[in-house]
Amino acid sequence: MTAIVSGAHAALNAYRTTAQGKPGGSTASSGHPTDGFGAMLERAMQGAVDATRAADTTSVQAMTGQAGVTDVVLAVSRAEVALQTTVALRDRVVSAYQEIMRMPI
Repeated sequence: MTAIVSGAHAALNAYRTTAQGKPGGSTASSGHPTDGFGAMLERAMQGAVDATRAADTTSVQAMTGQAGVTDVVLAVSRAEVALQTTVALRDRVVSAYQEIMRMPI
């Protein structure tokens, strides 16, 4: 859930930067973009993958007696929210693409 909130915050900051006419996508010393919409999406997707891996790890730990049921339910719930957010985002991107394709030239 924290990754989703921080991702939404990053998206809001990227939108504000773009709306103010500032160039988006500053680069770090490695030359890779550190800000911007693409980087925000990448971080959000990585957060979803990490949540799923954490749920898997916690489930295995519960089977071996190293984690409690509460931990498993919490980890699986986080992974489920991350998946639902990812699916909703994908649906919005597809919808926006379809709408753009319907625009007259």
